[in-house]
Amino acid sequence: MEVNKQYNTKGIMASLLICGFVGILSENALNIALSNLMEVFQISAATAQWLTTGFLLVLGIISPISGLLLQRFTTRQLFITSLTSTIIGTLVAAIGLNFEMLMAARVLQAIGIGLLMPLIFNTVLFVFPKEKRGAAMGLVGLVYMFAPALGPTVAGVIIQYLSWHYIFWLSLPFLIIGLLIGLKYVENVTEVTKLRIDPLSVTFSTIGFGGIVYGFSMAGEGSEGWTGPIVMTSIGIGFVALVLFILRQIFMKQPLLNLRVFKFPMYIVGVILVVMSMVIFMSTMIILPMYLQNQNGLGLSTLAAGLMLLPGSALNGILSPRMGSWYDKYGPKLLVIPGVVIMAVMLWFFSNISTASSVTLIVVLHIGLMIGSAMVLMPAQTNGLNQLPPELYPHGTAVMNTVQQVAGAIGTAVSISILTSGMNNYLHDSTAPTQTTELAKAMTFGSHNVFLFTMIIALVALVTAIFIRRGDAYQSEVPSKN
Repeated sequence: MEVNKQYNTKGIMASLLICGFVGILSENALNIALSNLMEVFQISAATAQWLTTGFLLVLGIISPISGLLLQRFTTRQLFITSLTSTIIGTLVAAIGLNFEMLMAARVLQAIGIGLLMPLIFNTVLFVFPKEKRGAAMGLVGLVYMFAPALGPTVAGVIIQYLSWHYIFWLSLPFLIIGLLIGLKYVENVTEVTKLRIDPLSVTFSTIGFGGIVYGFSMAGEGSEGWTGPIVMTSIGIGFVALVLFILRQIFMKQPLLNLRVFKFPMYIVGVILVVMSMVIFMSTMIILPMYLQNQNGLGLSTLAAGLMLLPGSALNGILSPRMGSWYDKYGPKLLVIPGVVIMAVMLWFFSNISTASSVTLIVVLHIGLMIGSAMVLMPAQTNGLNQLPPELYPHGTAVMNTVQQVAGAIGTAVSISILTSGMNNYLHDSTAPTQTTELAKAMTFGSHNVFLFTMIIALVALVTAIFIRRGDAYQSEVPSKN
């Protein structure tokens, strides 16, 4: 299939972005409804958390094998399969008579989203020339950044005035519209190659990535902690399986995941920046709403907290396409380095907030953080993928999506662990640990620790960003053959 052949890019992108945006929005919106679901289904917090953990686990399993799937099946086959799975899952969730139905629905949704997101990236790489990919990836940023950030606001409004079922009922028609548009415009953009499926690689990949994501997710729930037997066993087995998976890919002629992508310096820089950006994004996205809503924090309602985060989330979505266009025009360095600096500064200010901090200050800081995030994530990701030769596009997108899922799970788990540890340490030294004022100070102290941790991550990202160069201009300097 000819790369950069003429396609109806507007129709293709409209379909893919509608489906991806709505799918991820409903995924993240449900996370806010977990407390409500515990009451409705009479289940424990640990059981309810499986609606999130199970989703992440399926994504962690599918993402590594997406590179193989992108080569073995046509674009339309994967698109139709992913949308069918997502739509059926959304319909089952909307009906949602019990927890078991909702859990099964989440698995179907995760399969659909797990197939769709790598497909979006791979399609962009083939249908857009390199000088226009930044703008296209900026639109993809609407899906990756705006949708999950908008989830708390949407869920707050729906739960306040309707019921959690409508999170899915309202998503369903948009998914169907996206499917119909895709049936008309989405074309096959890659050559199908009947690669042999290596069962051992699939097994190692499933156990490795699945085990690590599950272990970190369980640690993040707080019920197990980092020293719990399930957490330690899951992460340990996952790590061993991941090492075996990597070794096997290195010595295979047709690997499940071609690790030759790491021979390209700008791709490595892009992966590192994506991982760090996702850790920062997921950490702040979980801690900030907790601080805003917790009675020992600001004690706001779900709706009020969501509305506070809406301006920053909306601006992030608005700026993502613009940042992509600026990447096409100016390259990555003028965006990524200032973006990381802005993120670090905002996180430093966040590490000094208190219950006396004004709503305006928190909104302004969140807006700044979202602006910095928009300047870093998609330009860095696009720049890394641009250095790869076309035959490595499926593998490059698969690795990027996999590390984002793992980084998201790690960021969430570590941030909650730091928050809990900080609170416990503060209360341990307190003379009145049960007083409301002391509990509020403990919540603030724990949150400060999380923001300081993410600020350190941002500073490490800044050092990495210094080495970034334009990926497509740098490609000719790197051999594409073994």
